[in-house]
Amino acid sequence: MTNAARHEEYVSPFSARYASKEMSHLFSDHFRASTFRRLWISLARAQQTLGLPIQQTQIAQMEGQVENINFEAVKEYEKRFRHDVMAHIHAYGDLCPDAKKIIHLGATSCYVTDNADLIQLKKAIRLLLDKLIAVLKNLSAFAETEAKTACLSYTHYQTAQPTTVGKRACLWLQDLLLDAREWERIEHSLPFLGAKGATGTQASFLSLFEGDHSKVQKLETLIAKDFGFAKTLPISGQTYSRKLDLNCLNALESFAASVHKMATDIRLLAHDGELSEAFGKEQVGSSAMPFKKNPIYSERICGIARFVISLAQNPAYTTATQWLERSLDDSSNRRLSIPEAFLGVDAILNILSHLVSSLRVDREIVHSNLEKNLPFLVMENLLMHAVKKGGNRQTLHEKLRQIALHAQKHSHPLSHLKTEVEKDKEFHASPQELNSLLNVSFLIGRAPEQVADFLQNEVQPFLAKHKNSSVTIPSVEI
Repeated sequence: MTNAARHEEYVSPFSARYASKEMSHLFSDHFRASTFRRLWISLARAQQTLGLPIQQTQIAQMEGQVENINFEAVKEYEKRFRHDVMAHIHAYGDLCPDAKKIIHLGATSCYVTDNADLIQLKKAIRLLLDKLIAVLKNLSAFAETEAKTACLSYTHYQTAQPTTVGKRACLWLQDLLLDAREWERIEHSLPFLGAKGATGTQASFLSLFEGDHSKVQKLETLIAKDFGFAKTLPISGQTYSRKLDLNCLNALESFAASVHKMATDIRLLAHDGELSEAFGKEQVGSSAMPFKKNPIYSERICGIARFVISLAQNPAYTTATQWLERSLDDSSNRRLSIPEAFLGVDAILNILSHLVSSLRVDREIVHSNLEKNLPFLVMENLLMHAVKKGGNRQTLHEKLRQIALHAQKHSHPLSHLKTEVEKDKEFHASPQELNSLLNVSFLIGRAPEQVADFLQNEVQPFLAKHKNSSVTIPSVEI
């Protein structure tokens, strides 16, 4: 395809802009077709081991052609047969004439399609988990650095009792850690379909092994081991239960919700200048407003996250509408929704990694915003202090209300508060007591300690368990 022609056809933004080559490869035609062939080889090997008359030369011939895939030939066969697996069998058989008669022996189409799907899911979850672990490392370092950086907090997006920047980051971190643990569980527990036959009864394989149930069971164990699966589904129809897809995409949806919340928080804080993303030297924020510096990566995360959340509805519908031992209305939907969901989350993680590693805190603005609101945040403490010293609660409440009204208009509201309270004897506050009541460290409670405890007791043990996790996350170019 020429470069000009390429721009005249739709190209998925995931493959062109956002997702990694590694994730795109896992859902590529080549990976799928070569996995079909590896599954056929594994089936033939296991059948040979268990006594069927399959020659080593046949297996060797199959092994030699795994990566040699003629997709034009596959396409032509599919036009004739209207059946994708039969097209692949014939195209593979043409390359392996000696093995042609034993390829797919005893199997139904779902032996290759569904097992290949599960292999994709397992590998894709692992790739995502490795990327999320890298993000957790960077975000936990950010939280630790900012554990004591006092800042305004918000409830209902209205000013509330102070917290710290690190504590807020731990809110994001905790959600992502829950997602990481769920992905870890799915990777370890995801079963293999195995060799179940046309309706899941394994009748064809039982016939091949002349009624020997133990050999049929051993057949599945051998194949599953080849692909790194600890267990096979004990019960299935022709396909594996589509609840497995539902569980996987629910876990991706949960992550998408987590990062949407986090990215939205960053966008809100970017409005006040407290947090900022990296901004390129020649980056343009607006074609009309040269001064603009928009949080484009947080915005992009939110946009893709909403797309992933919407895709998670598909496997629920598919699971609900499967008829008896199988129907085929799932296939076209699954080949759209499942890859897109994984590519979407992969894209989010690529952007999120860049965002977290370059997230900046403007401590001067953080402190200024806090100081501006501090007089109003300490008033309840001042009131309780004065009442305990014998003051009249209602009288003092009205005085503080008046002070608050004037402080809102004052250029230095904290200084105004201190001056007014110090000169009014009814508050019973010495300069030392007043300074103590106005001390931010008193107002943030156990936020720094909570950060330290959470990182030590929850995050670090998880990261230590995955200390050998390694992944290359592509840089965000655009």
